[in-house]
Amino acid sequence: MKMRVWKAVACTLAFTSVDVLVTTLLYVHSRSGKDIVQDLKHFNVFNSMLDVWGTCLYRSCLLLGAAIGVARNSTYGPKRLKASQTFITLVCLLAGIYALVKLLLYSEVRKTIRDPWFWSLFAWTYVSLAATFCLWQLLSSVTSSREALGVSSESRAEAEEICDPSPVTVQEKREEMSGATIHKLLSYTKPDALFLGIATFFLLVAALGETFLPYYTGLAIDGIVIQKSMDQFSTAVVIMLLLAIGSSFAAGIRGGVFTLIFARLNIRLRDCLFKSLVAQETSFFDENRTGDIISRLTSDTTIMSDLVSQNINIFLRNVVKATGVIVFMFNLSWQLSLVTFMGFPIIMLVSDLYGKYYKKLSKEVQNALAKANNTAEETISAMKTVRSFASEDMEANVYWEKLQQVYKLNKKEALAYTYYVWSSGSVGSVYSGLMQGVGAAEKVFEFIDRKPTMVNDGTLAPDHVEGKVEFRNVTFSYATRSATQVLQNVSFTLYPGKVTALVGPSGSGKSSCVNILENFYPLQDGQVLLDGQPVNMYDHKYLHSVISLVSQEPVLFARSIEENISYGLTSVSFESVVQAAQKANAHAFITELQDGYNTEAGEKGAQLSGGQKQRVAIARALIRAPPILILDEATSALDAESEHTIQQAIYGDLQNHTVLVIAHRLSTVEKAHNIIVLDKGRVVQQGMHKELMEEGGLYSKLVQRQILGLETGTGDGYHLETSLAAASGDSMKPPGGLDEEFRV
Repeated sequence: MKMRVWKAVACTLAFTSVDVLVTTLLYVHSRSGKDIVQDLKHFNVFNSMLDVWGTCLYRSCLLLGAAIGVARNSTYGPKRLKASQTFITLVCLLAGIYALVKLLLYSEVRKTIRDPWFWSLFAWTYVSLAATFCLWQLLSSVTSSREALGVSSESRAEAEEICDPSPVTVQEKREEMSGATIHKLLSYTKPDALFLGIATFFLLVAALGETFLPYYTGLAIDGIVIQKSMDQFSTAVVIMLLLAIGSSFAAGIRGGVFTLIFARLNIRLRDCLFKSLVAQETSFFDENRTGDIISRLTSDTTIMSDLVSQNINIFLRNVVKATGVIVFMFNLSWQLSLVTFMGFPIIMLVSDLYGKYYKKLSKEVQNALAKANNTAEETISAMKTVRSFASEDMEANVYWEKLQQVYKLNKKEALAYTYYVWSSGSVGSVYSGLMQGVGAAEKVFEFIDRKPTMVNDGTLAPDHVEGKVEFRNVTFSYATRSATQVLQNVSFTLYPGKVTALVGPSGSGKSSCVNILENFYPLQDGQVLLDGQPVNMYDHKYLHSVISLVSQEPVLFARSIEENISYGLTSVSFESVVQAAQKANAHAFITELQDGYNTEAGEKGAQLSGGQKQRVAIARALIRAPPILILDEATSALDAESEHTIQQAIYGDLQNHTVLVIAHRLSTVEKAHNIIVLDKGRVVQQGMHKELMEEGGLYSKLVQRQILGLETGTGDGYHLETSLAAASGDSMKPPGGLDEEFRV
């Protein structure tokens, strides 16, 4: 048996003995000359403390049983005590309420209670109840997983049971999280301390005015009805008028300042969340859907700032008013006041249970709403695809089903709130609002506090980059499908002044090479070196200033074409933008647009065609004059003439550039100085076009499929253009004479 368990059990047994002894002695001295048997036979609730002594024996038996249970089974005993925390809380609350009832009953018989033994027993009852609750908590937390695993006498099954988080443990963590979340929410209001001070001052003024208004209303009625005094009536009416005007003025200022605080808090939360989101690793966005993230950024942050801040306002106002009311109540009759507040402990317990359930419902509502937002975002962003398959009604039905799930949870919230208000009164609106805010805040703070699993903390930023890139035994898999190795022991080198082409079937790992060269994902094994240094050692901003990527589906922003080309650059001249557009063969179509370079590209470049978007994206890369240029199917949507123009611009001056090309067009691949063939995540061939054609293998098969596709009429437009160019012997003719090698 562990020493910690013995200490807790010993403390419990010692206190139980002291509790019974002290309570018995105090009861004996308060019997007014009666012996215990006589008191038992002629029990009178108005003047006997026998029932208070009985509650002591009951709680002592409970504690004694708990201690014996933990001593006999230190593995499952504490868990069972945790599961019964609500029970012991209810027992202590009821015992405390009964003690107040006893005080009221005694006061009815004895108008002035002067018996010191009674007051001693009354005070000791509350001390022992608090100690009982604390000891129960102590006994329920005496073992930990690590300690239990270290005890050789326990069976393996028991150890495994302790390792698995029980529902009670999870619930305990959630409660701790709720407290931390509320504290964190309040901490975000620190910059508004001055505004909060002003709002609190006017809140006090307004609340005090509202508190004293009924009192002077009563005086006015007394003056005219009972006292028949016009002076008293007039004075009371004037004071009432001043209180009404003053409290209304103060309430208006309070409301305006609190509204300003809500707005500032909302902006602050959104800013913190967005900064945290953009700092996350790339795989985070693979694992979390865009709609879910946007829901946290918009809906949840609004709920947090509005509900929490509003309920703080309501809570502070009610506290001030309640304080004044309590003073008036106890001044009139302390007995009636005790009767009024006697049920508060039960209300607090109900509030606690209800709050946990309501917070759970609130989280479920937010999650269901996020799923609905996912559906809406996905459908709207792919509207052309939806329309092309005539699936508008189907998508509308899917969204309706998601909204119905939200509605079902909303009904549960409404019913829970109704039942709670029936049981507790006006505290419900404050507590439920606070719990709803906490429910929304937990996911938001989960994102805000999340530390990226891949930190861009490199510091290298040399004045010059040669541009030599080496893949050394690279093994890689995505976090979302970690069991599948996308790249396996891949090694190759990109040389400055050279064009290297990556080819291979779909899913062979070509784009993954680009992702890890850009340092988007961490490696499982191996290294990617830039000028002999691992890419993750370079400063994040510096690395992406020397590497430019143009993807097959470039993303443009809903800004002007000029802003899209100069995106990410702090200062760039308009002439540089035009030169980059000319190199990308984009200047001509841009000048034909109504607003030229000031034309809005639309969301994700929706106002431009696929080829136009690619040319703008190429201009965005070329304006940086990057030492390393990556073209991932960057010309797939262009015609042969535009591609040829762009190739001349890119390949015309390779002295200070390292170019990596991923393409299926032969016109692009065959001109490369080195062709790397990937298949199933491995490098299977490497060399120039002519060498690989002579060698045969996968590359030769890929080329032959393009030619055969042309002859059978099944080749796609890209391959058709390439093969025609090769057969016609124009400037795009491959050095190896492709038309001679594959002549039919």
